[in-house]
Amino acid sequence: MIEMTHTKDLESEKIICPRFEQTFAILGKKWTGLIIDVLLDGPRRFKDLSQSIPGVSDRVLVERLKELEKEAIVTRDLDETCDIRSGYRLTEKGKALKSVMNEVQDWADHWICDSENK
Repeated sequence: MIEMTHTKDLESEKIICPRFEQTFAILGKKWTGLIIDVLLDGPRRFKDLSQSIPGVSDRVLVERLKELEKEAIVTRDLDETCDIRSGYRLTEKGKALKSVMNEVQDWADHWICDSENK
């Protein structure tokens, strides 16, 4: 959240809340929003995630998933039948982003033009 403070000469200066800044540092990275959006529909294996997000390289997808795991937004579950296979799912913290993602989609639908209409 952006807070307003006043300097000695009464000019207002915007101070960015550190939590707000950290949130955008996490969610603002390329592909992160799309990863979360796909996982909102349910758990996915790496291959399914990769196929659901055209254009993302496997290297970048692995990097983003690790970052989201570190933030406890995504968790990785190993398949008990085969240690090589693993699936990714949103944690409760990640699922709490659903309303945020819906709001971003609503904003985009209203304000972002399709490339055909530019």
